[in-house]
Amino acid sequence: MTSTSTGTLPEDDRPEPPERGGEREMLDGFLDLQRATVVYKATGLSDADAGRRLLPSLTTVAGLIRHLADVERSWFREVMDGEAMISYRWSDEDPDGEFRISEKDTLAEIIADYETAVAESRAVQLRHSLDDRCQGREARFTLRWITVHLIEETARHIGHIDILREMLDGATGE
Repeated sequence: MTSTSTGTLPEDDRPEPPERGGEREMLDGFLDLQRATVVYKATGLSDADAGRRLLPSLTTVAGLIRHLADVERSWFREVMDGEAMISYRWSDEDPDGEFRISEKDTLAEIIADYETAVAESRAVQLRHSLDDRCQGREARFTLRWITVHLIEETARHIGHIDILREMLDGATGE
């Protein structure tokens, strides 16, 4: 892991959710804002800082982004679309596998993988209406429920990233 953190956040070009619109536009807009905020909060960190453990756990900025990539794939591709054989970093043997960061991992690659997972999720979202039931998990959830859950999950982990970022280099921002 190389490079130096900048201590500043990039120019804020995150998408704004609509102030008015239908339910679908609102939910998608707020989820897209949260997804963009993950990348925004990590941009400018060095690879070393992104993988640095500041807490008595495996929690790092890079690990949280990897976790969110796996969460996107799990909920949209596996649960919503019923896709099998998706590769995750966690396993029964290593339930925290996505949080294990090595010196070979780069923040750029981790962010690129997250952005790929988000693009895969958007493709699933476009194929379904909010009332469509998922194909996995005994059809217990609708796309609406999954979307709201991903807004919550992503926002919660942005809070963790935000605190870690401030501890790493003092950068703060919305």
